Amino acid sequence: MTNLTYSSNAVLAITATLLFYAAVSDLKHYQIRNELVAVLGGLFLLYALLSGRWPGIPWNVGLALLMFAVMLYFYSQNLVGGGDVKLLTVAFLWVGIDCALPFAIMLSLFAMIHALAGKLGWVEVQRVGEDKRSRIAFAPSVAGALIGIFMLGCLAPVN
Repeated sequence: MTNLTYSSNAVLAITATLLFYAAVSDLKHYQIRNELVAVLGGLFLLYALLSGRWPGIPWNVGLALLMFAVMLYFYSQNLVGGGDVKLLTVAFLWVGIDCALPFAIMLSLFAMIHALAGKLGWVEVQRVGEDKRSRIAFAPSVAGALIGIFMLGCLAPVN
């Protein structure tokens, strides 16, 4: 392993730690700080440079912008929160086109498990709106799926 490989793996470890922090914060406060999302985006750029994945940055940015536009629709319908939109945008920035399908599958699985845990009363469910719809924190599912992608090696260094 080269020094750049060790450095890029260190960036993944730092990113995973911050994702875990985002998940816990969202579970407790239903809030994802803008600064945290910005740092995660910056870590992606650092990782892309260190891991040799920098040629794919335009594709990753394109996918992230597309998913941001899609998520804005769901946000406008009050189906997801603003923090979820930002975190998912940066998550798709990380996974890019190459890892988007496994990420989406893992995200779906984690979200279903989290929703079931909410139904069973194992995690807190927030009641919102006039109709008292149930709402769960989404950052734990996003964080779990993105960390899972890291562990699968889908974003392994190419240098």
